[in-house]
Amino acid sequence: MDPSTPTAIPDQPDNGSSEAVPFRSGFVALIGRPNVGKSTLLNQLVGQKVAITSPVAQTTRNRLRAILTTPAAQLILLDTPGIHKPHHLLGERLVQSARGAIGEVDVVLLLVDASQPAGRGDGFIVDLLRHSRVPVHVALNKSDRVGADAEDLAATYREMLAAADDRPVSWPLHPCSALNGDGCQALVEALAADLPPGPLLYPADTVSDQPEQLLLAELIREQVLTLTREEVPHSVAVRIERIVEDEGNVKGKERTAVLATVLVERSSQKGILIGKGGQMLKAIGQGARLQMQKVFDGPVYLELFVKVVPNWRSHPGRLAELGYRGD
Repeated sequence: MDPSTPTAIPDQPDNGSSEAVPFRSGFVALIGRPNVGKSTLLNQLVGQKVAITSPVAQTTRNRLRAILTTPAAQLILLDTPGIHKPHHLLGERLVQSARGAIGEVDVVLLLVDASQPAGRGDGFIVDLLRHSRVPVHVALNKSDRVGADAEDLAATYREMLAAADDRPVSWPLHPCSALNGDGCQALVEALAADLPPGPLLYPADTVSDQPEQLLLAELIREQVLTLTREEVPHSVAVRIERIVEDEGNVKGKERTAVLATVLVERSSQKGILIGKGGQMLKAIGQGARLQMQKVFDGPVYLELFVKVVPNWRSHPGRLAELGYRGD
């Protein structure tokens, strides 16, 4: 969908003033350590699944765009890979991608795990953002897990922001829960208020500009992360080979056939993914197929293959082929 072709701006809210309230639009980068809930928050804000989630850290590998349109603003939300110490070329490119987003947006949203006190990883990202030329907001996520210690934990983040010798900052803090939505409406309003006046950049009913193949590959990878956990942590990539409309139909609906290859780095990982009698691969396929049926709003036939590609995470050509360029 071409974002350069704006459509009509939604009706503006009536605030009782004769002066028109300007519609605002722009880009918001979600920045944070791995596994603080960026993808979960993204899905919560737009009201549907546009990014995969997993209890495994460093799930996000691409700078995904989700589009949230309200009567007053359109927010283009960038879900970035978690900022961490990289251990291979893929990790370096993921961190490079996340850091690059900071200088390309109108507002930065730093997401932290408010159920834990501020740590060195959070401080490292704060130092990256201290000299940002755009507004920065801090989302204190996982507020649903915080009890009587909520204020004490929040205080550790205020202290971290104020502790710098060169440039202490006082960015606004927003308690919220990506899981149940608490505080998310207020967070959206605060972010929208810092966007510049502008027209719709996407049609109002758009929720993502993610290519279809990337979305399908991510749905498969999500099942791998969920079902194998630590056995095959981050050595997996998925390549969609083909998507075709099957001539056969199920209950009057066209069936979509998807052919995909799952790449791993070692033969032992291939064995884990296939499982005894093919049971693990079958479970991965079933879980992914159910999610794909929501995407296509119809039946899906999914065929999976597993291929060993040694050290693909450290091979520039393989990374480029899979779309991990770091830009």
